[in-house]
Amino acid sequence: MGIFDFLTGEFIDVIHWTDDTRDTMVWRFQREGHEIKYGAKLTVREGQAAVFVHEGQLADVFTPGLYMLETNNMPVMTTLQHWDHGFKSPFKSEVYFVNTTRFNNLKWGTKNPIMLRDPEFGPTRIRAFGTYTVRVTDPARFLQEIVGTDGEFTMDEISYQIRNIIVQEFSRAIASSGIPVLDMAANTADLGKLVAAAISQTIDAYGLTIPELYIENISLPPAVEKALDKRTSAGLAGDLGAYTQYSAAEAMTEAASNPSGGGMGAGLGMGMGMAMAQQMAGQSGPWGARPAQSPQSASPQSPPPPPTPERVWHIAENGETRGPYSRAAMGRMAGNGELARSAMVWTAGQDGWLPAEDVAELAQLFTVMPPPPPPA
Repeated sequence: MGIFDFLTGEFIDVIHWTDDTRDTMVWRFQREGHEIKYGAKLTVREGQAAVFVHEGQLADVFTPGLYMLETNNMPVMTTLQHWDHGFKSPFKSEVYFVNTTRFNNLKWGTKNPIMLRDPEFGPTRIRAFGTYTVRVTDPARFLQEIVGTDGEFTMDEISYQIRNIIVQEFSRAIASSGIPVLDMAANTADLGKLVAAAISQTIDAYGLTIPELYIENISLPPAVEKALDKRTSAGLAGDLGAYTQYSAAEAMTEAASNPSGGGMGAGLGMGMGMAMAQQMAGQSGPWGARPAQSPQSASPQSPPPPPTPERVWHIAENGETRGPYSRAAMGRMAGNGELARSAMVWTAGQDGWLPAEDVAELAQLFTVMPPPPPPA
């Protein structure tokens, strides 16, 4: 064996890379002294690209395929090395494999709320988060602009920068879109495309592209959400008077069903119930009024407890509830035919909904009514 054959046999002649990490974007082929045998086999698999760097200068980029590193398929390297007449000496170069597949399910989100001027609520703040996909489209540019001489470059090393770009463009797009906050949930797909198009120019300078960008949620600050919930509740209840009555009935029911609330909760529930019953029944004047006593006749004994509050009922029709109504109001509705015997009613302390004729206090309202006339 000649000395030349011995030397050429010592060099690595198969160059390839397989990746099972799922987050590696660039990997440098490791070899002693960076020496590559002339005529070596280079395997570039689908979803990869191989970039040759010779003496600090980017030389060639190989797309998927099998290559023999010879003069005829390495035009740039041939120019750099000045190979003539098939000179088969080894050369020292670095080979970087670039992953060109998509990196999916990457997270982004607004670290701080975004200020915007909503046409309905005025100045407000929102938060948003979602996912995106990134892919290397120009391996040479990506190596020059981002990776440099890093021997193993992962997605985590650039994801923070990409998230900042997404949030910046999202803030700009959402502020200039003019879409009301309440309608943003119905336009997340269009907003995602708008943001992806806005950041494409910046990302392209890195040799990257974002094929997909999704906005999973757009939310308001907790204080604004609480105010919006109150506004929604008021809208569902109707006018302010009905909403006040509804709130009073709910507070009374909650106080009555909470045995650990003590006397304060019970007293509050009874007081609100009395005030509500008087308002609904059209009563006037202070409840529980007694003749004034002179200081001489006033006894040191404690005053008697307030009278038991009047019960009120809710009516269920067609999957909706209305009320509460006092017994007097229920009597008027029974008299004019608005309340049928089979109507389902409920009051505090009652076990579920019952027909009106099965409730003792309401059944009396129907006994005074004459039966329907006989057929003609």
